[in-house]
Amino acid sequence: MKTKLVKTQIAILLVAGALLILVRGFILAAPTDFYASNNIELGANVSLLNELKAPAGMLFAAGLFMVGAVFMRRMVDTATSLAALIYLSYAVTRSMSMALDGVPAAGLVQAAALEGIVGLACLAVLVIRRIPVRSAARYSTL
Repeated sequence: MKTKLVKTQIAILLVAGALLILVRGFILAAPTDFYASNNIELGANVSLLNELKAPAGMLFAAGLFMVGAVFMRRMVDTATSLAALIYLSYAVTRSMSMALDGVPAAGLVQAAALEGIVGLACLAVLVIRRIPVRSAARYSTL
C-alpha cells in the first residue's frame, strides 16, 4: 500500500510542478497571447505586464521545488503540502470570484476545476499518508 501511495504522490507532484512551470512559461514568453486566450486584453500597459509576470516567478520556483522534491524524498511531503496550498488557494479564490463577480471565460472556469482537482489530490495523499498502515488496511477492505 505504501509503495503505491508514494508512486501516486510522486506522479501528482510531477503533474503539479510541471503545470506551474508551464503556466510560468506562457506568462513570461507571451503574456498578451496567454491572457487574450481568456478574453483578457492587456494592451501595452507596462505596469500591468510587470504585475502579472511577478507571480509567475513564484509559480516557477514552486514548480521547480515540486519537481525537485521527487528526487529528494525527504522533501516530498513538504512539496505536496505546498502544491495543495497553491492549487486549493487558486481554486477557492476563483470560485469565490465567480460567486461574487460572475462567471468568467470558459478557460478560467476550466482552470479553477483543474486547480481544485490537483489541490484535492495533493490533500488526499497527505491525509492518507497520515493514517497508520494498520488503520489504512482496515479501510481498504470496506
